Amino acid sequence: MNSNSKENKISNNSHHNHHHHHNHVLLLPYPTQGHLNPMLQFAKRLVSKGIKATVAATIFVHNSLDLASPISNLNIDFETISDGYDKTGRSVSHIEAYLETFRDVGSRTLSDLITRLGEAGRPVDALVYDSFLPWGLDVAKGFGLVGAALFTQSCAVNAAYYHVYKGLLRHPLPEKIVSLPSLPPLEVSELPSFYSPESYPGYHCLVVSQFSNVDKADFVLFNSFLELEKETVEWMGKFWPVKTVGPTVPSMFLDKRLKNDKDYGINLGKPNNDTCINWLNDKPFGSVVYVSFGTVAALEAEQMGELAWGLKKSKHYFLWVVRESETTKLPLQETFEQGLVVNWCPQLEVLAHKSLGCFLTHCGFNSTLEALSLGVPLVTMPQWTDQTTNAKYVEDVWGVGIRARPDEKGIVRREVVENCIKELMEGEKGKEIKKNATKWRNLAIEAVGQGGSSDENIAEFVAKVAGFNSYS
Repeated sequence: MNSNSKENKISNNSHHNHHHHHNHVLLLPYPTQGHLNPMLQFAKRLVSKGIKATVAATIFVHNSLDLASPISNLNIDFETISDGYDKTGRSVSHIEAYLETFRDVGSRTLSDLITRLGEAGRPVDALVYDSFLPWGLDVAKGFGLVGAALFTQSCAVNAAYYHVYKGLLRHPLPEKIVSLPSLPPLEVSELPSFYSPESYPGYHCLVVSQFSNVDKADFVLFNSFLELEKETVEWMGKFWPVKTVGPTVPSMFLDKRLKNDKDYGINLGKPNNDTCINWLNDKPFGSVVYVSFGTVAALEAEQMGELAWGLKKSKHYFLWVVRESETTKLPLQETFEQGLVVNWCPQLEVLAHKSLGCFLTHCGFNSTLEALSLGVPLVTMPQWTDQTTNAKYVEDVWGVGIRARPDEKGIVRREVVENCIKELMEGEKGKEIKKNATKWRNLAIEAVGQGGSSDENIAEFVAKVAGFNSYS
């Protein structure tokens, strides 16, 4: 018993005990904005619990980071490794070649970094790696470190991919409806699209190989929260050490315990905050439709046109984020007297704004979690990857939105866009959905708050890294 209380004391006062080095976690993100954000937020939570955190970014990402933003006050170190594409960055069109090179060059440069940090008196205790980079675990185990996978897509989506990995879910499927343990019945079109090796061979390989060595991981972390996906977390927990640690939304939008955590703090784009917020400030409470398809998805010109007309016909104000490369697809500007089109905006601040009424989204998991965390109802227009599955959950499991369904050509028509917006902003169904959205927001705040499910899981991870869990 004695040794326990002593160890407890050390763990609580570890910042006073300089004879014992600060426990040090190295984090390896997949180099896109949607994967960097959750990893960085998890790092901030670790720092708030007395852990030293270092992010290993690829040289290309490190050079593209908008370093004007206040990285310095994150208390997180940034070091570089190489993916073999230092000048050009990730090649989306040759994803297989990219991943193979990243594995070879990344394993080597990550090993060098761990060695170098050790020699500099900052030895690494644990590696948290993006589940898209399973070789990170092999490197960690080679050094005898604690190894933790961080999955940035939902538990449900990964449960589906795990069945693909196991050979239990094959393309083409014999039946129209798929029943998997802990998931609702899914139509084939509601499965995450990379399950099929035919359509997306490179990405199929990426999502399947997440599970190649996951059984060796000390922790399998998810950017989700227990209450949101309880059955799936419990099902997965039977064979992996699963811990939900999300939503990884900056603390000031949730539990407010990390005072300077107001945004993700790194952008691979060029932010211009004021335009959107000033525009929103003039609008009535709950009156604006926010439209964004994330940093990757590109819509066909025909779809952009239908969307523009649907927004116009809904007669509601709208704020639409269209990447610069996409603006040529917009119809003529006369459709936009009630709207503002921008190339970038601070999404969290927009979602938290009192004049926001709903969010028309591609349903990427980060955007979905941000909306849930801020209690914003959704109109979903999923495009590919995990988005169709997320949209299914948004509508039928969590009850926080409605799906704008495409026609047989795969285009969501203007009438559908208009009707979905009106239903959410003006209809009876909208009232029910707003109630649910508020419920999930409160549950998200509880999960990351003091003693909540995610907070306890992060504490458990920290205890393991600190080696103080021998009596737990």
